[in-house]
Amino acid sequence: MQLNLALLKLYKTPLLQSLVCCILFVAFAYDLERTQYLKLVSLYTLLFGLFYWLVKNNKNNIKLLTAIAFIFRAVFILAIPNLSQDFHRFIWDGRMILEGFNPYLYTVDSFIQKGDFPVAQAQELYKGMGTLNASHFTNYPPINQLCFVLANLFSANNILGSVIGLRMLIIAADFGTLYFGKKLLKKLKLPVQNIFWYILNPFIIIELTGNLHFEGVMIFFLVWSLYLLVINKWQWAAVVLALSISTKLIPLMFLPLLFGWFVKNRLDTKDYNDDRLKPAKLKEQGVSVWFRITKLMKFYAIVGGVTLLLFAPFFSKQFVSNYSETVALWFQNFEFNASIYYILRAIGYTLRGYNEIAIIGIVLSVTVFLFTLYRSFFRKNDSIEGLIKSMLFVFACYLLLSTTVHPWYVATLLFLSVFTKYKFPLVWSFVIVLSYLAYMQIGNASKSENLWIISLEYLVVYGVLVWELWLKPKPTLTGQSYK
Repeated sequence: MQLNLALLKLYKTPLLQSLVCCILFVAFAYDLERTQYLKLVSLYTLLFGLFYWLVKNNKNNIKLLTAIAFIFRAVFILAIPNLSQDFHRFIWDGRMILEGFNPYLYTVDSFIQKGDFPVAQAQELYKGMGTLNASHFTNYPPINQLCFVLANLFSANNILGSVIGLRMLIIAADFGTLYFGKKLLKKLKLPVQNIFWYILNPFIIIELTGNLHFEGVMIFFLVWSLYLLVINKWQWAAVVLALSISTKLIPLMFLPLLFGWFVKNRLDTKDYNDDRLKPAKLKEQGVSVWFRITKLMKFYAIVGGVTLLLFAPFFSKQFVSNYSETVALWFQNFEFNASIYYILRAIGYTLRGYNEIAIIGIVLSVTVFLFTLYRSFFRKNDSIEGLIKSMLFVFACYLLLSTTVHPWYVATLLFLSVFTKYKFPLVWSFVIVLSYLAYMQIGNASKSENLWIISLEYLVVYGVLVWELWLKPKPTLTGQSYK
């Protein structure tokens, strides 16, 4: 008893702060609507401030921070997502597979408009996902679809039961990310507590655990793959990277960056941090460029082969057509919370009198592709630090030039920043809440985005980015937390 009292006294402040966070998370999960923007921003701001205090002042108590991360997620177990309606489509796709349908071949509308209800609670799911989602083919890759199936095995006739199943999978993935994230940070000789800027971030807890976005599962496979690369298990790294791609397609853009890791990196050892391997010795044992290129090709072949194998059960000519059509929508039709694109769109309206999204979307996509090639062939990606840094900037470029930036897209950027010195993704994870205010005029017929709100969000993000890249004083070599 005395020991318990002593522990309570020792951790009184962080426990009190955690209790307040739990109360705020309860309010967020069970007593908030997306249109209550003042309440939304207030709760989020308080949570973010408390999160920053908890990590900053308890950075050496990994067990405490881990326990708090689990408790915060547990608060959401019985909550229906209130900031996103995508989960209705997740449940629909999972139930379609269980009923023997290929979800890539049918839109939801194709059933509902004929009065056909192929899955349990079809009308509720249709109403919940909205007409836009229901009118398009699904674009969720096969590992994502597997998660949808598993969640519906948990409860095939109850939406809340399926939600709980989805949530448990995402929470499990987050703790997998915690496990491999800590191991990777140790390999890089970086502070292990850095991972909590991701794991304990209210943005991650709300968007992934709360709103059921599967970026968390994709990130789990990504960090696992990076760790396997570091310990020189590159064949397994390729397999796990394919699982990441088959959850979300995002890691596809990182494939060219691996050129530097395989071709320029002469290190061929199971221990990345083995100081005994001196440069001169490495030069003597150097592997031919051809051998290293062959190794890279084998890596790509494994990634491609496993990815195709995972897609194989759904494959058909109609699948290719439908999937390509749906993916193209994100570059040539959809627009939300963009930055540079909105500026170019305004110029297009001025010069041409109409929205040039079809052309601008292609131009911006080509720009991202060219920047990716630049980072792949003209930057040093032969170390894991350099590789992750290039991943960070390639994905930042993608988001900043994208026509559509939903809040949960920033999760990948935030995760990558944990292994670097850059803080602009952390800042973005705070101001991204402003994107939910874009429809402050939701009661008006136009339902147009509030561009002043979006401008404020990106003014902060670009300001921090510019400061970190060009204006921030160079740190001294002593006392650095990051390499």
